[in-house]
Amino acid sequence: MAAADPAGAEKTGNALVDDVAARIRERIMSGQIPIGAQLRQAELASDFGVSRTPVREALRQLQSGGLIEVLPNRGAVVRVPAPWEVREAYEVRAELEALAATRAVSRITEAELAELRQANQEMYDHSSALSRGEEPASSGRPANDVFHTLILSIAANARLAKAVNDINETFPRNVSAQLIVNDARHRDENFREHERIVAALAEGDLATAGREMREHVIKAGEHLAHWYERRSSTVFRG
Repeated sequence: MAAADPAGAEKTGNALVDDVAARIRERIMSGQIPIGAQLRQAELASDFGVSRTPVREALRQLQSGGLIEVLPNRGAVVRVPAPWEVREAYEVRAELEALAATRAVSRITEAELAELRQANQEMYDHSSALSRGEEPASSGRPANDVFHTLILSIAANARLAKAVNDINETFPRNVSAQLIVNDARHRDENFREHERIVAALAEGDLATAGREMREHVIKAGEHLAHWYERRSSTVFRG
């Protein structure tokens, strides 16, 4: 029998830690593990069918990324972002996505414009159904994220897309989704703002596309910051 390859074993170990970190991150982003919740290594290890070692390393990885924090007497918990952090992050994101929108103007196709319109309508219909307590007709994919991700893809700048993704992974995505579900006025505004962005892209209006996207993201950041302002005082932090 061939001897084990130490380098391969090390690579497998690192890959396992990355996989566990990704799975924990997905649970946090989806809201399955809510903000302020404690992350127990034994439970996570049992859920994923692994030992505590990769779970411990995965939590360290997520802590270094700012998604979780370690509190006295509580251990690792999902971090509650401060409202000012949200505003700062969305200020940067607004400029990045405005750049993406302006780059997309000269690159977008009719088929992609149709995809954007479909994603916007799916976002509206899905969140409206949920707000009424109904079963949505759509698949439930995060159509709001699809809308923004598609524009980033059309912009054709991998570094730009990564920078936006890094910001998005700082905050649980389910919170933004719930804001659209629970606030009809915000949902209507979000839909109309997307429509104006698509119209500017369709018309080849570079300045308007950038301005509309910038204002849209800033407003989204304000809604999110206000949510954290209301919730931060109610989350037990040890």
